[in-house]
Amino acid sequence: MTMPWPVRPMMADTGELPADAGRWGLELKWDGVRAIAYVSADGVRASGRKAGDVTARYPELSVLADLLPQHDVVLDGEVVAFEDGRPSFERLQRRMHVQRPDQRLIREVPVRYVVFDLLFLDGHPLYDLPYADRRALLADLDLAATGPVEVPPYLDGGDSAQVKELIEFTREQRLEGVMAKRLDSPYRPGRRVEFWRKVKNFLTREVIVCGWKPGRGRREGGVGSLLLGEYDLKGRLCFVGHVGTGFSDRALDELYEALWPLRRAASPYDEAVPREFARDAQWVEPLLVGDVAYSARTRDGRLRFPSWRGRRDDKDPHEVIREP
Repeated sequence: MTMPWPVRPMMADTGELPADAGRWGLELKWDGVRAIAYVSADGVRASGRKAGDVTARYPELSVLADLLPQHDVVLDGEVVAFEDGRPSFERLQRRMHVQRPDQRLIREVPVRYVVFDLLFLDGHPLYDLPYADRRALLADLDLAATGPVEVPPYLDGGDSAQVKELIEFTREQRLEGVMAKRLDSPYRPGRRVEFWRKVKNFLTREVIVCGWKPGRGRREGGVGSLLLGEYDLKGRLCFVGHVGTGFSDRALDELYEALWPLRRAASPYDEAVPREFARDAQWVEPLLVGDVAYSARTRDGRLRFPSWRGRRDDKDPHEVIREP
């Protein structure tokens, strides 16, 4: 069978550790950007979450051609930048938006490709194979910790002592959490499924940038804070608060440059925005997606104490839907 291109990655629900843990495998949740890699005699290509070609953004993936010279494969994984041994989404921001990084940037911000699934092998699609079988075939490719490529093992959820140790480790290291994947689960491209589950240590989510409030003081003339939104289950764009912390000066400059061409006269929300936020707001077309950390939600759905983590060019704004 011809190698598929492009494959939209399967996505996970957010939830708690499953009660029937013995039927699940656990992996670390990597705080990076999703990438599907296609390796054949013709070389290496890569696509992102929205199925766009991202090959030129991450030239480190080209090493896969040398590691798998006898195989045609499609891999699912995460491009991750590390800092002090931990995934750093903030550091990855310097690479995510650069179409063709130069050698200086590649040296300053190297990335690793963390592989966690195998979708196609030598003419055979593997979508219907159970997760545990796909992982066994992936292990047979012997890619673990080879240059900028890594294939971390998964943990059998039936070992409660090791599960507890893993969760404690992620909290001590301030990692985002773990992924729980049912051992018998198939792979369904482009779908969000209940048999993959994100179990988070702290709350993060994607938001849509719907406008900005002018800066004051040293931020005068630029972005002071961002007005955030998400779609509800009826498809209405709802206000979820504003964020004014977590920005570097460089991030603010880049946001201003990206948002300026998106300006519009009227609010894009399908509901009234509280006056204190609407006053002096510069509205924009709701096309730019970002990522925030926050402490909790209020009863009316607002994010409490959000902090900006970075832009998500790999996310479609219409996918930013309030989780039940």
